[in-house]
This record gives sequence, structure tokens and C-alpha cells, in this order.
Amino acid sequence: MQNTMYRTAFRPDIVKRSLIVALVVGTVLNLINQGDQWVHSGSVNLLKCLLTYTVPYCVATYGAVSALARVR
Repeated sequence: MQNTMYRTAFRPDIVKRSLIVALVVGTVLNLINQGDQWVHSGSVNLLKCLLTYTVPYCVATYGAVSALARVR
């Protein structure tokens, strides 16, 4: 069962959708959280920036995998 979930999480359609969600949501959140640093050339925390994209990717992937698992 767990192996199937990992394979589902790495399906190209799931990865593509999750990347799109991460790009849109992560960008909006980065602008909200660090927009003033970007605009005024301040110091941007790159770890926070990367995590801001990683979290929506993981959430979108988890949602897709759990929805498909329920259907099965």
C-alpha cells in the first residue's frame, strides 16, 4: 500500500499539478511574507523562500494521493 502511494505521488500528472500549485501559491506567499525585501533589495531569507514553495507542493501532492487512494 505504501509503495503504491509513493508511486502515485511521483506520477507525472500529479507532479505537474503540484508544481503549478506550488509556483502560484508559493509566489503569492513569498510576496506577502518577503515582498518588501524583494522590492527594496533587502536581505531575503532563501530558506524561507524555498520552504514557502515546498509546503504547497507537499500539500497538493498529499491531497491528490489521498483522494486517489480513497477512490481505490
